[in-house]
Amino acid sequence: MNDNPIGVYDSGLGGLTVWRELRRALPRESLVYLGDGKNCPYGSRPAEEIRTLADRAVATLLDAGCKLVVVACNTATAAAIDFLRAKYSSTPIVGMEPAVKPACLNTRSGVVGVLATARSLEGDLFRRTAARYAEGVEVVAAVGEGFVELVEQDREQTPEAEACVRRAMEEMLRRGADQVVLGCTHYPFLMPLFERIVAGRGVTVIDPSPAVARHVARLLDRCGLRAGENHAPQYRFLSFGDETYRRRLERKALV
Repeated sequence: MNDNPIGVYDSGLGGLTVWRELRRALPRESLVYLGDGKNCPYGSRPAEEIRTLADRAVATLLDAGCKLVVVACNTATAAAIDFLRAKYSSTPIVGMEPAVKPACLNTRSGVVGVLATARSLEGDLFRRTAARYAEGVEVVAAVGEGFVELVEQDREQTPEAEACVRRAMEEMLRRGADQVVLGCTHYPFLMPLFERIVAGRGVTVIDPSPAVARHVARLLDRCGLRAGENHAPQYRFLSFGDETYRRRLERKALV
C-alpha cells in the first residue's frame, strides 16, 4: 500500500479529462494535477522545447511526492515519454497513446479519423501505432486547429467552436470515417460538438481517458502502489502560470 498521490501533467486544462476519469475509477487515490498554463499550447512547439517543459513538470510532481505520473498530454507524450521514462526509471510513468487500435478493430467502413495536434501527428508514436494496427484501414488525420485555444479560453460552446470542429472533421467524414479518435486531452471538452456533428451518421468518437484510468489501475496493482482502504484522498492543483490560472484548474476539475 502507498498513500502518496498520483501526479497528472498537461500543458494546460486538457489533462483534467484524464484527471476526472482517474478520480472516478480510483476514488481512494490522492491526485496532484499540474497544468503548465504558462507555455500552453504545446502543439506547434519544437520537440526539444517540449521535452524540457515535460522534464520540469515531472520533476515538480516527484518533488510533490507522487508515486506515479500520468503525462496526460498527447503532445508531451509524443515528444518526451521515452526520455522521461529513461530519466525517472524508478517511477512508473504513463503516457497518452492515440486510440488507433480500438478504432481500427471496430471500424465497419474501413476508414478511421484521427484529430490531434500537429506535433502529435508528426511524432514517431503515432506513426508506429498507425503502422501496427491500421493495416487495411484508411486513416484520415487532421489537426484540431484552434481546439486547444478554445478550451483554454472557455469557449467550447460558441458558434466559433462549432465551425472550427466542423471544418476539421469535414474531410474524414466525407471519406466515410465511422470511428474518430481524439488525440489530444483538450479535445473531449468539445465532446458535445463532436456528438452533434456526427449525430445520425453511425460514427463513434473515442475519448482515450477511460482506458488510461484502467491502465493506471492495473499498474498500481502490479507495483503494489494502491492507497489503503481507509485513505482519505486529497486533491492539489499546481501550475507554472499565475494563481488565477491555478484556480481555474481547480474550478474546472471540481465542477
